[in-house]
Amino acid sequence: MTTLYTHQDSNIRKTWLLMTLFFGVIVALGWFLSYYYNSPFILYFAVLFSILMNFGSYWYSDKIVLRITRARLVSSGDNPTLINLVENLAITAGLPMPRVYIIDDPVPNAFATGRNKEHAAIAVTSGLLTALNRTELEGVIAHELSHIGNRDILLSTIVVTLVGLIAILADFFLRSHIWGWGGSRNRGGGSGDRAGAIIMIVGVIFVILSPIISTIIQLAISRKREFLADASGALLTRYPEGLASALQKISQYNQPMKTASNATAHLFIANPFGPKVISRISKLFMTHPPVKDRIKALVGN
Repeated sequence: MTTLYTHQDSNIRKTWLLMTLFFGVIVALGWFLSYYYNSPFILYFAVLFSILMNFGSYWYSDKIVLRITRARLVSSGDNPTLINLVENLAITAGLPMPRVYIIDDPVPNAFATGRNKEHAAIAVTSGLLTALNRTELEGVIAHELSHIGNRDILLSTIVVTLVGLIAILADFFLRSHIWGWGGSRNRGGGSGDRAGAIIMIVGVIFVILSPIISTIIQLAISRKREFLADASGALLTRYPEGLASALQKISQYNQPMKTASNATAHLFIANPFGPKVISRISKLFMTHPPVKDRIKALVGN
């Protein structure tokens, strides 16, 4: 019988498939722009620029995220209960002790960040510490430690970078097309005009739709990683009901976080903007899977 834990390998395969599609979108977009402007340099630039952006995000993403969310570093002297809980679960998971931060916000939420397990951090809101009991808090911390162990945060950061690059390339093309810059392919007549026109039409449609496609891929990856972290967290605590109860409590808060941002929303364990009415279309653009689906995967009801 299929259980929570049998989904882990499937989620990993699907995530890497989506990542491959992401790079495929970038290569296709770069190739079309190179064809349109008759300049292979554009394709080389797109690939090189994505690598450089990924390199920068690898080293500095955690510092940026912690500053955006106004998280403050805590020690055992500030909150010994929280530090001991994180330390015990990190030992159980075989991970180094991450830095622990608190965000002064009444909305219960949490996230993990860092380029690898040796340079990781977990941030929780003050509201989370107030709303949850110890078992529920253990479930949330185990979920975030699973993100660290699975290297989810680095993967999510790279995806965000690629989304930004696709948006930049698409915007550049649309602006240049409107103002009549470049674009010398198949404009002088001849037998190649028909094929060139078809390529141009398909290319323009692709450029217009590529930011939407890339955003959907980004959010799909984020949702897959949440399910996987739920599964890994439940394995770590051996008590999936704790995380399920925590998710239920977190979902009952309707107010957005004070530091909520579209740039960091996918990092949190729950949507920092609060629950929304879900339709089949809106589900495609959600940063997190519906809480009821996550609870069902954890406890089966």
